Amino acid sequence: MSRKPLKHHLYVIIFGTHTPAGRAFDISLIVAILASLLVLILESIPNVMTEWSQQLRYIEYTFTALFTLEYLLRLYCSPKPKSYATSFYGVVDLLAILPTYLAIIFPGASFMGVVRLLRVMRIFRILKLVRYLQDSNILLRSLLMARRKILIFFSTVGILVVIFGALIFVIEGPENGFTSIPHSIYWAIVTITTVGYGDMIPQTALGKAIASLTMLLGYSILAVPTGIITAELSNEMNSHKELVKCPNCNRAGHDSDAMYCKHCASELADPDKRVITEEK
Repeated sequence: MSRKPLKHHLYVIIFGTHTPAGRAFDISLIVAILASLLVLILESIPNVMTEWSQQLRYIEYTFTALFTLEYLLRLYCSPKPKSYATSFYGVVDLLAILPTYLAIIFPGASFMGVVRLLRVMRIFRILKLVRYLQDSNILLRSLLMARRKILIFFSTVGILVVIFGALIFVIEGPENGFTSIPHSIYWAIVTITTVGYGDMIPQTALGKAIASLTMLLGYSILAVPTGIITAELSNEMNSHKELVKCPNCNRAGHDSDAMYCKHCASELADPDKRVITEEK
């Protein structure tokens, strides 16, 4: 097998998602990512680390070797290696393997915080799953379209928590645990989000009335950002709906993941070769 066919074959497997080999590679990679994250979680449990530290370390080295091989193969078979290396996914793939190598290069790090940071940085591997969330760009566009409304919402909430924080500080005072306005604003945020840690509790009747009003207000406003994002998501999906044309009857209106024509029942083209128009 010559170099070019090998490179193309690897490209189809690694970057292609609609071939049996490509799907098998993607599933294997997803399993490896989730398993490596499980190792990271287990390493944070003291009892597990006491008994299985060496085994977990070897498993981590194995995953790092696999992800390194994947990264090098992506660089090798990519038509534009530099573009891939500097892309979002390229940076994520590099961040997935870099912490382990840094921990090996600097084994005698004197600050435990540095060691802990290098370990936790492996959580970036979860970002490798983003490339398998095909509709994540729709959600991102929806959030961007709703950013002004969301900003107005959070600004309004910010004003309210400052007002309620100042009121509860004046009413309750330091003798009841509300030692400052910033401390009272923290209480207002916890109360308006209905979390209620219970570390600061109003003692006076008026303070309890303010707390009740804050809680009721919290229930009424928490649905606002959900409605905003849902509306924008619906608009985005409708305005960017993919219309796949049938190669037999040439009629459109199929979803992007449809396998057969809903008009003539003919098999639709391969997803990589489909003719797609965009509904305005």
